[in-house]
Amino acid sequence: MLYGTETASKRKTEEKMGVAKMIMLRWMFGVTREGPIRNDYIRGSTKVVEISKKVQEGRLRWYGHLMRRDEDHVRRHTMEMEVQGCGRRGRPRKRWMDCVREDFQEKGIDEAEVQNRKRGKWLIRHGDPI
Repeated sequence: MLYGTETASKRKTEEKMGVAKMIMLRWMFGVTREGPIRNDYIRGSTKVVEISKKVQEGRLRWYGHLMRRDEDHVRRHTMEMEVQGCGRRGRPRKRWMDCVREDFQEKGIDEAEVQNRKRGKWLIRHGDPI
């Protein structure tokens, strides 16, 4: 389910993945949806975090990988590239860097802190062993 989640994803897609993951966890426990057991209890007893947090972790890990590349690398150029010209009418589409900035803001860390591989890995990690 997490393949390709480093790209900009919509909140609706993340919610659908979260529902699918909870269905699988409930199935593993043998608990139906009519049961009195809450999702938080199941997540806590299996020590699994929400899938949106794992998506966030993958996105930040990929950003750190890109920032550690050489200045003249193709991926780094495309990440920093700005398109000239007039945009579409209405609100601009959500870009990958917008998602990354939101993730950094939510985690409370600076973009420069991922330059150090070990420290960056520790900062973006969530408690899930998977």
